Amino acid sequence: MALDQLDLEIPSLSRATKPILKWAGGKSSILSVLTTFIPEDFGSYFEPFIGGGALFFALQPQSGIISDANGDLINCYEVVCESPEALISELATFEVSSEEFYRVRALNIQALNDVRRAARFIFLNKTCFNGLYRVNRFGQFNTPFGHYKNVKLVDEDNLFRASEALKRVQIKHAPFDSILLDHVGNNDFVYLDPPYLPISQNSDFKRYTAGQFRDDDHKMLARVFRELDSRGAKLLLSNSFHPLVEKLYQGFRIETVSAPRFINCKGSNRGEIKELLVTNF
Repeated sequence: MALDQLDLEIPSLSRATKPILKWAGGKSSILSVLTTFIPEDFGSYFEPFIGGGALFFALQPQSGIISDANGDLINCYEVVCESPEALISELATFEVSSEEFYRVRALNIQALNDVRRAARFIFLNKTCFNGLYRVNRFGQFNTPFGHYKNVKLVDEDNLFRASEALKRVQIKHAPFDSILLDHVGNNDFVYLDPPYLPISQNSDFKRYTAGQFRDDDHKMLARVFRELDSRGAKLLLSNSFHPLVEKLYQGFRIETVSAPRFINCKGSNRGEIKELLVTNF
C-alpha cells in the first residue's frame, strides 16, 4: 500500500520534510519502495539507526523514539529540535572552502557547545566527500573535502519543518538493543537500517563509530528482531544483498529491491545494486 493511501496523519511524498543531512546509504532514493512496506496502522515508531532519517521525516510519526550510536548525529538532531534559529545563525559563520573544511574538521568537539558542535557536523556533512560519515579508531572524523560547487549548508524552511517533526518523538543516544528491548511493544513499528554488511572491499562502511559495526552486531540485531517479533511488533529491515542476511532472517519475508549506489571513487562502479528488505508482516 502506498504512503498516500495510508490512514495516517502524514504528508504526501511531494510535501514531505526532507532529510537535513546527506547520508551514505540514505533512503531518499528508494523511499517510494519503502513506503509500500509501511503497516496500515501501528502504535509508536522506532528507528534505532536514524542516519539521515528519510523514512522518519516522510512519515512524521506522532510518537516514538529515534536513536543512534553516533553521538554527533544525535546532538545535531537535538539542536535542530530545540534550537533551530541558533543553529542557522551559527551555520552562517562558516565559509565553504577547503581551508575552512580542514580547520573545522580539526576542532576539538569537547570544547564546543552543543549548537556549535551541531553546526560543525552539518558543515562537514555538506562539504565532505559524498556526505560519508567515517571515523578513525579514535572516533575522529576523517572524510576528505568534497570540492563541490554551490554548496547550500541549510534549507531554513525545511530545517524548521524537521524541527517540528523531531519534537513529536524522543531522541536518544544509545545502542540499538537497549532502545528496542526496553521500549518496543505490541503493534509498534520498527524500521532497522544498520550499517550494511559489506559485499565487496570497497563497500565497507562499518567505520561509523569508533567501535564499528561487525558481523557479531548483525547477529545480535537478528536476535533482537526475533524477540520483537515475538512481542507482536511490526518490523522492517534494510540490508545488503548478502547471504548472511538471508541466513539470519530465515523464516521471515525477504524481498530484493534495486537501489542506486553513489559512494565509490570510481564512477564506473556506481549504479544500481541489489538490497534486501526483511519484514515480519
